[in-house]
Amino acid sequence: MRQFQAVRPSAALLPFALMVMAVMTVPTLVLDEQGLPRYRHLSAELQELRESNEELIREIATLKGEIDALRSDPNYVERIARDELGMVRAEEFVFQFPRP
Repeated sequence: MRQFQAVRPSAALLPFALMVMAVMTVPTLVLDEQGLPRYRHLSAELQELRESNEELIREIATLKGEIDALRSDPNYVERIARDELGMVRAEEFVFQFPRP
């Protein structure tokens, strides 16, 4: 024959007390300023940083292409010298007219 032991009231109360604490504490932590609102703010900031990084990656690729052209394409170097620096070849003449 099996005998049952009586459960102490304090042993049965412990799981209930833990459950009550969890039910009260978790929403407080989630809704606290360090909880869900902070998570949303950080998520938005992360998205902005990712977009900024993508833009910078595209800019780096463009600059690398420019560097390669400057190193290997004499026509590109000449175009930059003419357009941005106003340089001309020794055998060329430059005519400047006053603006009306």
